[in-house]
Amino acid sequence: MAKNSVKKYTPNTKEKYMCTKHKKYFKEKLTSWRKEIIKLNSENAVLNSLDDNSSSADIVDQASSHTEKSVEQRASNRRRKLISKIDKAIKKIKDGTYGYCEETGEPIGLKRLIARPIATLSIEAQERHEKEEKIFIDN
Repeated sequence: MAKNSVKKYTPNTKEKYMCTKHKKYFKEKLTSWRKEIIKLNSENAVLNSLDDNSSSADIVDQASSHTEKSVEQRASNRRRKLISKIDKAIKKIKDGTYGYCEETGEPIGLKRLIARPIATLSIEAQERHEKEEKIFIDN
């Protein structure tokens, strides 16, 4: 049987929520995502070490290089934070709490988890947090 003819599994609501198949699917998805991010961070680290214009005599080149490195540094920091969130999600799969809202204990929902596998809040709880942040920022 050719690989292309095998239909890729997607969790569905007809199955028991967070059954073994669901947990396996999300663990594989998270692990794959984590590997991609680590690979990207490694590639960027190598490229940054090769492309060093800071010794250039041209001040514009130096400024441009500094800006690019600053942007890449922020992106790299965001990826590190994302890896931490992925690790926490994988740990939650192992301890049986993955897929449940940290605030309410209610299921987060398959659609939301497929779209954002590191989600820790239900849509309702997330919206509440965003409204509270907006109120706090507006004051």
